[in-house]
Amino acid sequence: MALTSEDLLAISQLLDTKLNAELQPIKDDIREIKAELPPIKDNIREINAELQPIKDDIREIKAELPPIKDDIREIKLDIENDIKPSIRLLAENYVPAAKRYEKAVPQIESMQSDIDIIKKVVAEHSRKLQKIS
Repeated sequence: MALTSEDLLAISQLLDTKLNAELQPIKDDIREIKAELPPIKDNIREINAELQPIKDDIREIKAELPPIKDDIREIKLDIENDIKPSIRLLAENYVPAAKRYEKAVPQIESMQSDIDIIKKVVAEHSRKLQKIS
């Protein structure tokens, strides 16, 4: 069975009708999407406008970072080279000195007691010498 031109034309028309029927919802969806695009584009423009100051701030911050990093590096070096060794030296000297002072407390108390006695004796002798003279 051979198809005639009329048959092929009828099949073509059926396919076109079927295809148009299938494509129509897609065309409608595309139309709806195109209708929604302008507000979306406006929103994107607004967002970009709002982002610009933020981008400018970020650029400014990035420009200010290298000197801050240099300062931090210098501070770290000062801490490492000057402050930490000084603290270590203080700590090394503090403990032995504290132990010496702790051991000297009884001796200091004894000396204080002796000084109090000497003061009393000197005061007593001064009174006696004043009576004599």
